[in-house]
Amino acid sequence: MAPLQQITFELRGEFITLDKLLKACSLADSGGRAKTMVAEGRVQVDGQDELRKTAKIRAGQVVSVQGARIKVVPEAPSESTDQANT
Repeated sequence: MAPLQQITFELRGEFITLDKLLKACSLADSGGRAKTMVAEGRVQVDGQDELRKTAKIRAGQVVSVQGARIKVVPEAPSESTDQANT
């Protein structure tokens, strides 16, 4: 059995829709395929089946699908912002 692929996704903004997240993480080769995966019940958010294709995924949530787990984290502050404050 293949090991579970662990993906960390840095979220820019308040949320990303579930179908766009699957595509952005290369777990679906198109938006249509991502929507099909969700509709077929193959995706879980925080351990619960998720059937809403455009569910809003926010930082702190975990999405699981066919051998992969995506941990959504807030975007790390850029170094240029840190330097501007010094």
